[in-house]
Amino acid sequence: MSGNFKMMAKTLYGFEPILAKELRNLGAGNVEEGVRNVTFEGDMGFMYKANLCLRTALKVFKPIKTFRVFNEKDLYRNIYELDWPSIFDIGKTFAIDSIANSPVFDNTMFVSLKTKDAIVDKFRDIMQDRPNVKTQDPDIRINIHIYKNICTVSLDSSGSSLHQRGYRISTNIAPINEVLAAGLLLQSGWDGQTDFFDPMCGSGTFLIEAAMIACNIPANINRESYAFMNWKDYDAELHDKIVDASLKKVREFHHKIIGYDKAPSAVRKTQENVDHANLTEYISVNRKDFFREDKPVEGKLHMVFNPPYGERLPIEMEIFYGKIGDTLKQVYAGTEAWLITSNMEALKHVGLKPSRKIKTFNGKLEARLVKYEIYEGSKKAKKQKID
Repeated sequence: MSGNFKMMAKTLYGFEPILAKELRNLGAGNVEEGVRNVTFEGDMGFMYKANLCLRTALKVFKPIKTFRVFNEKDLYRNIYELDWPSIFDIGKTFAIDSIANSPVFDNTMFVSLKTKDAIVDKFRDIMQDRPNVKTQDPDIRINIHIYKNICTVSLDSSGSSLHQRGYRISTNIAPINEVLAAGLLLQSGWDGQTDFFDPMCGSGTFLIEAAMIACNIPANINRESYAFMNWKDYDAELHDKIVDASLKKVREFHHKIIGYDKAPSAVRKTQENVDHANLTEYISVNRKDFFREDKPVEGKLHMVFNPPYGERLPIEMEIFYGKIGDTLKQVYAGTEAWLITSNMEALKHVGLKPSRKIKTFNGKLEARLVKYEIYEGSKKAKKQKID
């Protein structure tokens, strides 16, 4: 296909295979997993589609130049040689994000400053004027990545991180990142083929991401802007076509998505976010205590939740996690229950043997996504029934 170019999508630790699969499903070429990133190829329309549809990407970068760098003069000259006035208008604000792992540059602020100087000088020499730098919410983001002696200059096509979906208007004390929530759901095997339950729903992120996966709704359909909209070659008509084509792939969902929380403020916040995401027909939210209620549906149930860790929300950890295990055992036959926690000690008190443990991170906290299979009757009885 003509007009294809290389891109890179950033993601969270452990999500590289999921993101690679998402990219292949969307139609990307030459997909290769890296560390917290996946590289791929596509055209301008695909770049728009990647920003709109990827659930586990934080950013999508378009590399525009790679060169060897041995000193600050090399950096300045190579940046200056790019035709910046053809990339963005002088009236747009810009910012530089630099990452350096190099014997030449040990100060990323210096790298950003030199890059800024080269861009500003290029504009001045051609247009006798310069664009302004704006560190917070700029129109244009330029990414400089230096590893040893190789420098890559990329345009950040996303702008603000893609976890900022645009649907969350209310949060609770410890909200889970939307990209993390989507990745955990996909790791849990959630595919929209059963009922879904989050018994401690907080501000509703798992519920909303689960509904969007089940219905194949583009992850960022509620987002209003991306940095690529400020590039000179932005094609608004093509972008509209990509959005329309993606919405045509939305599918019906014939099961229930249910959220509980015992805090009235959490229920209210979740409902506001669900309303804002236009998902009220799929998600029901109730003020209920998981430990005092029956299973909300009969038959198979897919449960994913983020219980308090004791990091920010005070709990009696041993008792609390023990109650989680008891409730699952006694009430939730026929359930595949997944929980994420950064409190490894707490897991010992659940009293159930996990069938899977996946290492992940919640912010800077190392965590585990743990699976408990709660069978109808005992595991032994289930095996006899199969035999």
